[in-house]
Amino acid sequence: MCGRYALHANPEVIALQFALDSAPEFKTSYNVCPGTEVLVVRANREKKRVARQYRWGLGNKLANARGETLAQRPAFRDAFRRWRCLVPASGFYEWQTRAGHKQPWYLRPTDAGLFGLAGITALWKGVHRVSLITTAANELMQPIHDRMPLIVAPQDYAAWLDAENQDTDALMSFVRPYPAERMAARRVSMRVNQPENDEPALIEEATSGPLQHDLL
Repeated sequence: MCGRYALHANPEVIALQFALDSAPEFKTSYNVCPGTEVLVVRANREKKRVARQYRWGLGNKLANARGETLAQRPAFRDAFRRWRCLVPASGFYEWQTRAGHKQPWYLRPTDAGLFGLAGITALWKGVHRVSLITTAANELMQPIHDRMPLIVAPQDYAAWLDAENQDTDALMSFVRPYPAERMAARRVSMRVNQPENDEPALIEEATSGPLQHDLL
């Protein structure tokens, strides 16, 4: 799953990487939580990429959508075919459970300081909303959690955002774990558990307090 992430990139860098006409406006955050407004990149009717603020979570609680069943589940099927998006991120958090203790980890690709999380969007009760897609964990993630957010490679942005591309079999080819050898993980402070905590120190490696065993 993906319950929190961070976005602290330069707006100009986001515009360049996601081929936007101008730098987007957004609030830098090291603890983006479900239910809040998040930056979303979509292709409009003219096939131009635009950045908008959408609320994280379809319906009341659907912050995540399981990638393997997107084409079948009524709640996600149409959005998967027609309303896909990218959510810019600098890294994401996951929690490792051992002996009743949950240790937060911060994870990110090592080959990119900014990347795109795959999402689907919908209009619900007059509010534009987004849900992040998840897939099976890669080898790095498996000791932490059995799911991870779906990361889209830059060379796949155009195909993923193309609303005319409604071939579900072709779209399902994107639903795969990001290569483990191109990712890094570090244990971080328990302070990330509290949504009101939002500062750069949250993504720094934890040096004190209860920590779980190393991944490898």
